[in-house]
Amino acid sequence: MKYNISEISIHIIAWLFLLMIPFSTYQSIKSFAPIDENISFLPVGVMSLTLISIFYFNYFILIPKFLLTKRYLVYIIIFIASIASSFLLSFVIFSFIGIDRPRIENLDPAFSKVLPILRANGILMLIASIVTSISLVLGNKIKQVEQEKISAELSSLKAQINPHFLFNVLNSIYALAMKRSPEAADMIEKLSSMMRYSMRETQKDFILLEDELNHIQNYIDLHKVRLSEKIKLEYSVEGDANTLEIAPMLITPFIENAFKHGVNSEQDSDIRINILIDGEELYLNITNNKVNTQTTAIEKSGLGIENTKHRLLLTYPEKHLLKVKDTDKTFSVSLHIDLK
Repeated sequence: MKYNISEISIHIIAWLFLLMIPFSTYQSIKSFAPIDENISFLPVGVMSLTLISIFYFNYFILIPKFLLTKRYLVYIIIFIASIASSFLLSFVIFSFIGIDRPRIENLDPAFSKVLPILRANGILMLIASIVTSISLVLGNKIKQVEQEKISAELSSLKAQINPHFLFNVLNSIYALAMKRSPEAADMIEKLSSMMRYSMRETQKDFILLEDELNHIQNYIDLHKVRLSEKIKLEYSVEGDANTLEIAPMLITPFIENAFKHGVNSEQDSDIRINILIDGEELYLNITNNKVNTQTTAIEKSGLGIENTKHRLLLTYPEKHLLKVKDTDKTFSVSLHIDLK
């Protein structure tokens, strides 16, 4: 997680306000139940540190690794164990420095009457910190997913409907139309289908895997029209998509990348794309040799694939495996997603 200065400042201010509760309670108690300064201050300080530790352990580690990955039982067990450990450590600290209930009551019996108030404060603050940590993480995740989705959609639209690609496709359509070939109508239909898909389906969180595969097929078919004999293309899909769903435009960027950097009509090009659907498991393997291409600065930066990596982490945490191998001569992608 990345945080800017304003977010860090919000955390600091929130803790200052929250921790004012036990300190103000201590000041009120001291006015009618005066006891040793060290005995009264240390419990408040230890409780504050305990709350902060539990909050950020839950915030940075437990929620991302267990709660968000739907490992609820493991999350509950570890979280309860962390709370128990924190209170046990606090008890050890109090015992070590000689702070216990009998001693406090000997110093001032009235103080024992307000101990329930202190405990109630501690429990309420613990509950507040738990609810706040979960709310913050979930809120950040939702914002990240939306931002990555918008970024991926824009990147994908730019990649598919860029001037070079449209120019090549329209030229091919024009050439075929001049010959009055029925293939021209088919190409226009495929291009229209791609544009409709880009504008409509990408607005959804999940779509049918079959629709994503149809979009990929249209994309490849349109590229085939302008591929020369020097370009070898292998594309296969095995398995049944059934009613499986997938986040839109999630595997398309890897295929687009193969065509961007693996196609040159003057060089021998080899692109292999294999998709396997095994039950609810999706396997994608892409390999292309690198050729000389004219690419924009955005395409060279690899933002499309980086955005897709982030989307995979956010949409399928602990449910995908991505391996990218980039050598001087070839580029390959191996992706496995559990679509359950």
